[in-house]
Amino acid sequence: MTSTERPFLNRRLAEFGTTIFAEMSALATATGAINLGQGFPDTDGPEEIREAAVRALRDGRGNQYPPGPGVPELRTAIVDHQRRRYGLAFDPDTEVLVTAGATEAIAATLLALLEPGDEVIALEPYYDSYAACIAMSGAARVPVTLRPDPERARFRLDLDELRDAVTDRTRLLLINTPHNPTGTVLTREELTAIAELAVERDLLVVTDEVYEHLVFDDAEHVPLATLPGMRERTVTIGSAGKTFSFTGWKVGWVTATPALVSAVRSAKQFLTYVASGPFQYAVAEALTLPDAYFEAFREDMRARRDLLATGLTEAGFAVFRPAGTYFVTTDIRPLGESDGFAFCRSLPERAGVVAIPNAVFYDHRDAGAPFVRFAFCKRIEVLTDATERLRKAFAH
Repeated sequence: MTSTERPFLNRRLAEFGTTIFAEMSALATATGAINLGQGFPDTDGPEEIREAAVRALRDGRGNQYPPGPGVPELRTAIVDHQRRRYGLAFDPDTEVLVTAGATEAIAATLLALLEPGDEVIALEPYYDSYAACIAMSGAARVPVTLRPDPERARFRLDLDELRDAVTDRTRLLLINTPHNPTGTVLTREELTAIAELAVERDLLVVTDEVYEHLVFDDAEHVPLATLPGMRERTVTIGSAGKTFSFTGWKVGWVTATPALVSAVRSAKQFLTYVASGPFQYAVAEALTLPDAYFEAFREDMRARRDLLATGLTEAGFAVFRPAGTYFVTTDIRPLGESDGFAFCRSLPERAGVVAIPNAVFYDHRDAGAPFVRFAFCKRIEVLTDATERLRKAFAH
């Protein structure tokens, strides 16, 4: 076979084609359906923060390459935020790295810290970039599946299964809490057990905490880096997009020890090098907003969660009411369905709504087959319209 006859895609990425988000968004456009598939808000965040970005543009701040680690104002704001919210102390010059959103932070971290042959344990179902980035690093992913617990209407981590998954080749635990797509927020007890395992087996931990400000009811977000023995072995990933409803700005960050940040920066500089210059200044201001902003944002999203969860329940879905994130996971079996892919592909025509099949977030596709995810980070009137359509299509 000649070079022009071979498939051009690197074999490490052969399993990754066009994302389900592109497919479902195209279906929404083609059918005029309400898109509750992809997790982006349909309104902008605070006006004063948008104006801060405009002011930075007009003042010529960030219109050229910003500093590689990120602008000092943002790095300082990230440090102040971590100290104020969680009591974590970081050096803004050596322990913070600004990235092009959390997705680049994940990619740069995994590329920097993994060698071919290493194993990475991730909580399944997981954000789709995890699998692709692990593959690009040459490492092997080892899923530990969150199991549905219908009585508690949540997905649960089996700590014994997690311990059993660790081998001599395990290099890193990839933890996401609040968890996308299930909406589970790992408890302090669960996170303490994860921390003890990491210390015992001398593992690095990468923790994706982009939904840190979206926890509801009695749930508590506990950063892993706050637990004993974790400050020196944890890379924490954060993001402005979900908290301030400016997902297109692509401003994320990494906080960790100087050695870990230096390693991640070595990979990051050959990805985007730098990005989002003027928006970095705006996010620096956003992180200084008073606690009242974060509380109001959380309560507003909780109300949207409740509206969608109630509507889905009334339409006949079994609903796992999320303790965090933008998403509600449902079980379609009470509707007489079992194939999430087929269900989601037919849903725009049947009900005028778009959702995402959770199976795309699983290595074990059968385990995710009956689950479907809906996003509630949309305007109240949009969610009301969507739930009315779903009730009309499925409620009996």
